[in-house]
Amino acid sequence: MTKAQTAAAASPATPESPFTLVRRDDPTFVPGRRDFMTYRDLGVTAASGGRIRAQITTAKVGLTRPTGWHTHICEGQIVYMLDGWIDLAFENETIRIEEGDSLYIPGGTPHNEIATSETFDLIEISVPADMGTEPCDPPPGWSGDA
Repeated sequence: MTKAQTAAAASPATPESPFTLVRRDDPTFVPGRRDFMTYRDLGVTAASGGRIRAQITTAKVGLTRPTGWHTHICEGQIVYMLDGWIDLAFENETIRIEEGDSLYIPGGTPHNEIATSETFDLIEISVPADMGTEPCDPPPGWSGDA
């Protein structure tokens, strides 16, 4: 077991270890929603007993087609762009989040990722850690191509 896996598996708070440390030179990668991205676990899921998930998502290739309208089964998710950009369609608008921007999406909010830069890095945090994804219909009256 690597140091990061050991840290990620540690109890959230004990008298011996009240924190979880994951070193950048010993990353733990976890499965994710899309095969063209990598997902680096930051040790928060195990440390929080599944209440929170935090990971770094890296795309080595840009989005080739929209993801399709979907919702996430969670209380909410936070995205902080480290590098690159993503265009997201919501019911009444399309937005671009770029390096240094953050976005909070309440759980159950229909959205569609419609375009990205060729590469990007972002931090994603969700509550709870086990965030499901369900496809949904576009919002009524949606007139976009996405």
